[in-house]
Amino acid sequence: MPDNMVIKKAATVADEAPVFVGGCDDDGQASLGVREEVKKQMWLAGPLVAGALLRYVIQMISVMFVGHLGELPLAGASMANSFTTVTGFSLLLGMASALDTLCGQAFGAQQYHLLGIYKQRAMLLLTAVSVPLAVVWFYTGDILLLFGQEADIAAEAGAYARWMIPALFAYGLLHCQIRFLQTQNVVLPVMAAAGATALCHLLVCWVFVYAARMGSKGAALSNAVSYWINVGILEVYVRMSSSCKKTWTGFSTEVFRDALGFFRLAIPSALMVCLEMWSFEILVLLSGRLPNPKLQTSVLSISLNTASLVWMIPFGLGCAISEDGGSTGSRLTAREESDTVWLRSSHRRG
Repeated sequence: MPDNMVIKKAATVADEAPVFVGGCDDDGQASLGVREEVKKQMWLAGPLVAGALLRYVIQMISVMFVGHLGELPLAGASMANSFTTVTGFSLLLGMASALDTLCGQAFGAQQYHLLGIYKQRAMLLLTAVSVPLAVVWFYTGDILLLFGQEADIAAEAGAYARWMIPALFAYGLLHCQIRFLQTQNVVLPVMAAAGATALCHLLVCWVFVYAARMGSKGAALSNAVSYWINVGILEVYVRMSSSCKKTWTGFSTEVFRDALGFFRLAIPSALMVCLEMWSFEILVLLSGRLPNPKLQTSVLSISLNTASLVWMIPFGLGCAISEDGGSTGSRLTAREESDTVWLRSSHRRG
């Protein structure tokens, strides 16, 4: 075998061999790489965690307002939130996660125009999926009665879910916008938009619940208004910001093509998210069958909301791993990729 062929083969084997952080060959270079990666991950993960917390706070604020109206409205709102999460929000969130792969790979390959096309296609398809889900929400009260829930709680939850229907259409669009920006490592504007929306939600919720005297229905409607506010803020940013000039080039007819390609990624993503979220929300639905459903549904909902708030921290860290890995993975060497994956995993375990 010629010497140059031996050298090439040895180099290939060396590249493919597992690499461990802090090896004895170049500890100084590895340590420097770890420090830089820590800074990068914290800069990315911090806003992602904060943004996830702020978006989750919207529904918690609404439930807190409803809690001041009485035990029955709180139980109905809690039941409706769990039902709408199981039958709508979790599905749309999971399907939007397909953009993590599509947009991340396009951004890493420097095919920037594809990000805008993928986002538009996802927004169109998620809007279409939201239509049958809205029909299910319209009959929430009847469905809960079929599963043995108390009539007064089912009626309260049904009314709450109906007023939440406009939020369903905004929710899918919102997460398409978020994924579109996050895969470009544009995270601070997403966090700022979530913060502004949370502040607005306090005022919107007070206006609908108390000033307009809509009660729990006003709290449900305020969710929809706030989600649409968030969508609007991000849409304005995408159109006005120089950071999105390469990735957002306007409407394209290509969005009507390859819908099956999107669903091949979106459906498995949705199943993973749904199975994880349903395990919590089904507990609230089952609590309606307990001896004192009004009290026990309310208490369990508050406990799960608190737990979910804490869960947003590792969720945000996981998003950071997904977004940064998808957009940079194709440009990393074997050493850099090994170090990066090890560091990200240790962050999330910690």
